[in-house]
Amino acid sequence: MSNQKADPNKQQWEDSEFPIVCETCLGDNPYVRMTKDSFGKECKICSRPFTVFRWLPGTNMRYKKTEICQTCAKLKNVCQTCVLDLQYGLPVQVRDEALNIKSEAPNSDINRQYYAQNIAGKDTDISHYDASKAAPENRDVLRRLARNEPYYKRNRPHICSFFVKGECNRGAECPFRHELPGGDAELAQQNIKDRYYGNNDPVANKMLSRVRTSGSSLAPPQDKTISSLFITGVEDEITETDIREVFCTYGQVKSVVVVHRSKCAFVNYATRSAAELAAQNIADRGLNIKNRALRVAWGKPRPQGPRSDTRKQGKLLLSFNEGIYRMI
Repeated sequence: MSNQKADPNKQQWEDSEFPIVCETCLGDNPYVRMTKDSFGKECKICSRPFTVFRWLPGTNMRYKKTEICQTCAKLKNVCQTCVLDLQYGLPVQVRDEALNIKSEAPNSDINRQYYAQNIAGKDTDISHYDASKAAPENRDVLRRLARNEPYYKRNRPHICSFFVKGECNRGAECPFRHELPGGDAELAQQNIKDRYYGNNDPVANKMLSRVRTSGSSLAPPQDKTISSLFITGVEDEITETDIREVFCTYGQVKSVVVVHRSKCAFVNYATRSAAELAAQNIADRGLNIKNRALRVAWGKPRPQGPRSDTRKQGKLLLSFNEGIYRMI
């Protein structure tokens, strides 16, 4: 330690007693044992030496270690190992796009080191990562994508490259997984810097593409007689008046029917053009009423011909076209 203080270049090296890691990387073992290597490696972001921790997160898992220093981790509020957000368990690119945050961390080598030295030892403000200050539609994106439970399968050993080639002869003693790789090939090309800065992260791009296409169910159906929308996730505190106030801004609403028992509702427009306008706006911005994220889809056409189930008593029939329900 004395040599570190005597050398001005080493004064900003990071020495820590415990890592900043997420629950997934830490594993399910409450008595995990770690090895500590002071100034064992350079941070893969700022290139400054830092304390490296290494541990086994569980049985039949692979050893994990810290990849970036705590200063860089605090800047982005991410795990030192997987570089995923500590609060939502999401890639930085997904979180920052949902919260409309622009990165302030420099990318060049010299600026990175200078920036890290200036903020080392200071309290880092991460209040801008608080979803409660974001727009309702952004909170809905985070709510849908956030991982609320640890995903320990992420700690499994890597796939054995010899097994893929058909050359592994270690059998059950092989520490790697004997299975063929699946998924997109581009996901294997991700690197820590892309994940940290949120630039062209293939995992983040895949998640965001799912969110952008989630409104595909609001594409107008071919049947022009359909002018109703079907809403799910309607809790008891959401009333017919609340729904009508939102949807009447797009055109004349003929009727609104709320079925709290099924947590759904039907909005029937007087014209097809009004229903299309509402569907287009909801697909772009999402639907949030009383801090409840609701899902919207087009109604279905009225069934044609005789209905065999009309003889069954006590069955609740829902008409997606008119939004009328009655007991038979």
